[in-house]
Amino acid sequence: MQVIQRSGEGLNRVYGVTVGAEELGARLEARIAELAPRLNLRGFRPGKVPAAHVKRIYGKALMGEVVEQTISETSQKVLDDNGLRAASQPDLKPEVDMEEVIAGKLDLAYELNVEVMPDFEPAEPGDLKLERPVYTPDEAEVDEALAELARQSRTYEDRADGAKAKDGDQLIIDFVGRIDGEAFEGGTAEDAQLVLGSGQFIPGFEAQLLGAAAGDAVTVKTSFPDDYGVERLKGKAAEFEVKVKAVKAPVEGPPDDALAERLGMGDLEALRNALRVNLEGRYGTASRIKIKRQLLDKLDAGHAFPLPARMVDAEFSAIWSQVEDERKRGEAEPEDEGKSDETLRAEYRKIAERRVRLGLVLAEIGRRNNIAVSDQELTEAMRQEAMRFGPQAQQIFDLLRQNPNAQAQIRAPIYEEKVVDLILSKAEVADRPVSKEELLAEDELPEGYGGDAKTPKPARKAAAKTGEADGEAPAKPAAKKPAKKAAASEASAEAAKPAKAKRGSKPEPA
Repeated sequence: MQVIQRSGEGLNRVYGVTVGAEELGARLEARIAELAPRLNLRGFRPGKVPAAHVKRIYGKALMGEVVEQTISETSQKVLDDNGLRAASQPDLKPEVDMEEVIAGKLDLAYELNVEVMPDFEPAEPGDLKLERPVYTPDEAEVDEALAELARQSRTYEDRADGAKAKDGDQLIIDFVGRIDGEAFEGGTAEDAQLVLGSGQFIPGFEAQLLGAAAGDAVTVKTSFPDDYGVERLKGKAAEFEVKVKAVKAPVEGPPDDALAERLGMGDLEALRNALRVNLEGRYGTASRIKIKRQLLDKLDAGHAFPLPARMVDAEFSAIWSQVEDERKRGEAEPEDEGKSDETLRAEYRKIAERRVRLGLVLAEIGRRNNIAVSDQELTEAMRQEAMRFGPQAQQIFDLLRQNPNAQAQIRAPIYEEKVVDLILSKAEVADRPVSKEELLAEDELPEGYGGDAKTPKPARKAAAKTGEADGEAPAKPAAKKPAKKAAASEASAEAAKPAKAKRGSKPEPA
């Protein structure tokens, strides 16, 4: 093999690689010798097929295989011999007629173009100074959370015969929905539980059941919202024939041992302790989110080095694709309104550059500290991801185990969090007491951590899912809150690992 470096500007390296026809021929003979003893062809005893006969029948196909393997091995050898850490998949471009190479008439010659990882000295974790905002809930807040839980855990008892439904009552209903007189998939349910005023079903549905009594038949006329989660139902006018089977009044009990027992706790004190731990965990998570953001800002500001253009382009393409999808759905970022595509592209490219830069920094810190994601950690993460799919969990888990790309996406945030944990364990971190309002300010927190700090309410069973046929049609889909640009998750450090030349890849003819 002959290798000549043709250029080495910036992070790009270009090499010319030549493998002689004689070497390829020797590799072909070795492959035939390996294969012949296992062949069983008509007219020959098993394992006694002459090499010349094998070459005559399978020579061209085997030579193609040999060339492909040779390209894979030699391109990787170029990277290894030159100590290169590829930032992306190298480009391999043939410089001769590949059919002639496979026919044994020409040397194999190709150009290898690779973008390498930048060399830089990452920040020393022990030199970083960070401030962690902390808030500790008091007993009054635990009392408030307990009272809210009691309200959420209220039971319902049948009202007297003929009693009319009031706001807050629970109805047991059957319903059939029709659009243009035709029943539609997902629009029928029996024994559905609906609390009036809960906003559980689509707008206009619950209000028309106020005043209904058990045994009443009510025709509810309403329309699906324009942003409804099922495409074919968006904005459609519908009628629902509703049969009210029961009207139940809420019965709110005090927070006591009986409530604790209903919730699986031994007594009221055990329930209080669980709520306290829940609140502390909630605030602890918010605190970590903010100190992590502070850390990433420091790492971003403290490093300046050339970025691999292909990595930035790939990250930008992924971001911009998401931006365009959100714009088509009418879910664009409010701060993007009125800006030209040119301005937006420039802004989002800066975000892509930040993500790539931080990914490289975190990856280098992790590499120097031998951070890795174990098979056990990955398996557990895949299992948790699969559990989100309920009855299909095992099927999803099996698919994840067979999909390296999906595993990489799951591994990446685990790796990133482990590197962040390492840095925080070595950095100089000072706790700063803050108010609950400051800690939960939504500028850097994901949905669900800002605003009211009470115990999160349980998800409603009848909330509609995004699939067309899932859930009950009148149910209102959960609103999707657009992620803020400034709080977008950073590029995973795992993604910044060096790439190897793809084995088994064959360059297409130029």
